[in-house]
Amino acid sequence: MTILNLTQHVASTEQISAGVVEPADKPAVSKLLTFDAAPDGAELARRAGELAAMAAVAGASAAMIGGAPFFMSALERALKATGVRPLYAFSTRESVETVLPDGSTRKTQVFRHTGWVEV
Repeated sequence: MTILNLTQHVASTEQISAGVVEPADKPAVSKLLTFDAAPDGAELARRAGELAAMAAVAGASAAMIGGAPFFMSALERALKATGVRPLYAFSTRESVETVLPDGSTRKTQVFRHTGWVEV
């Protein structure tokens, strides 16, 4: 399954292993996902349609989506209309402790991709 990354973020190693590929024109995707003013319904539909068309042309069977909550339902509808499955990445948070040379411990949170939520 080919999953086109329709987010502004670069896919993680785990996501790439799960079939995620970056779009040929990532800057165009980022531009369509960025809103500098409150959009109306027509603008949401237009942008969603352009992103869905990119996924269809790329031959993707699914698209990893995420971003502005007010835009996701329009993007979900547009993708489904072109036969592309909208997927949200699901990750778990892991706590990693590292003992430093001075004996202190550094604790960091690592987010690991563990699956998909299809809507």
